[in-house]
Amino acid sequence: MADAVGSIDTPDAQDEAQDKKKSRKGGKRAKKGPLKRLALFYRQVVAELRKVVWPTRNQLTSYTTVVIFFVAIMIALVTVIDYGLDHAAKYVFG
Repeated sequence: MADAVGSIDTPDAQDEAQDKKKSRKGGKRAKKGPLKRLALFYRQVVAELRKVVWPTRNQLTSYTTVVIFFVAIMIALVTVIDYGLDHAAKYVFG
């Protein structure tokens, strides 16, 4: 009855500690060459792009229209503010 129930010093804990010491710092990445890592990256990019839900033609048209309309409004707003500040500076500084 030397060991207490739930003791930290179990053989399993010791094995895990030794396994951590033996593992390489680079992990899986250090084992592969640069071309294999590049190929893996490319495969992962293609896999992620397949998950994308692409918009339909109508959605794309409506999104584009909204963006162009918003940009036109912002251009007009900045133009009006710039014009007003220009006249205010000319009034103040002569």
